[in-house]
Amino acid sequence: MNYLPPPHQRDFGDNWVHGPNGERVWGMFGAAGVLVWNRTTDSVLLQLRAEWSHHGGTWGIPGGALKFGEDATAGAMREAHEEAGVPENLLIPIDTYAIDLGFWAYTTVIVETREHFEPAFNDLESTDLQWIARTDVESFELHPRFGQSWSLLNDMLENHRAQ
Repeated sequence: MNYLPPPHQRDFGDNWVHGPNGERVWGMFGAAGVLVWNRTTDSVLLQLRAEWSHHGGTWGIPGGALKFGEDATAGAMREAHEEAGVPENLLIPIDTYAIDLGFWAYTTVIVETREHFEPAFNDLESTDLQWIARTDVESFELHPRFGQSWSLLNDMLENHRAQ
């Protein structure tokens, strides 16, 4: 089945980038997302990606393409609010982790929420939004790059939890 995104105003950064090895990644100026952690429940906010999106039907974090001149943290926060209603005023920055391919980079901004909030479907890029216990994350079908990064990201959360 061919899934297409819903029509909408696109930013110039909303475009494919082709790497030297033929790999195709989303975001002309890179991309970023927010890993939101709730210390009280030891859970993270995950997004089930819409079928029409890149790696649709997999779980990951709210995020997307950066706009021209936008830094990764600002872009990640914008995307998290657009896709999941993540309230920036409740977030405490913890750390960042970047996958840099040389021609393109994806930055995960790791944050702790000051209090529990219910995510909101603000656009059509998510088919589900859930708080998932950290111990259960690996049981979900994860976006390939998020899945590759999860062990390291989880270790970063564990180190912060121990502080």
